[in-house]
Amino acid sequence: MRAYHKKDFPLSKIRRFIEPGPIVMVSSAHKGERNIMTLGWHMMLGFEPATIGCFIWDENRSFSMIRASKECVINVPTFDLVNAVIGVGNTHKSKRDKFEQFGLTPVDASKVNAPLIAECYANFECKLVDTSLIKRYSLFVFEVVKAHVARSPRYPTTVHYRGDGVFMVSGRNLSYRRRFKRVNL
Repeated sequence: MRAYHKKDFPLSKIRRFIEPGPIVMVSSAHKGERNIMTLGWHMMLGFEPATIGCFIWDENRSFSMIRASKECVINVPTFDLVNAVIGVGNTHKSKRDKFEQFGLTPVDASKVNAPLIAECYANFECKLVDTSLIKRYSLFVFEVVKAHVARSPRYPTTVHYRGDGVFMVSGRNLSYRRRFKRVNL
């Protein structure tokens, strides 16, 4: 194994090394309005029930909509939607419908009032189950109550944010399943 030579690094930029997963688009609805936001700060918190933690900035329009409605849809886009992902992420406090603005198709969800994004590879309908970390950390804890996932490809080409306007696109998959204990799969 190789040892790396290291230098001091700005703490505000370490996220490029530890981002947890693909960029997602969170759709919400409340009192006849709907919105979409791009989100990079999320994490799995549990498997059964499936729970996800999401940092949502309190200045984002989705923050108040999700807090009030207590639900959302976490949509997983693929690389072909990168322009919409960036466009939605750059559009703040807009009253304009982002579905129309970015050519995305809203689809009725079955368990929540927020719409799914048809063009996304996967859609996870979520209910807000823990509000205790919102005020202090802007951290929402959701339970996924319904999942919709495309039949193929098995491993989509997702987009991951590395900070400073740099993205990484998921690459080839390597299976090491035989080396894992069954309980760890």
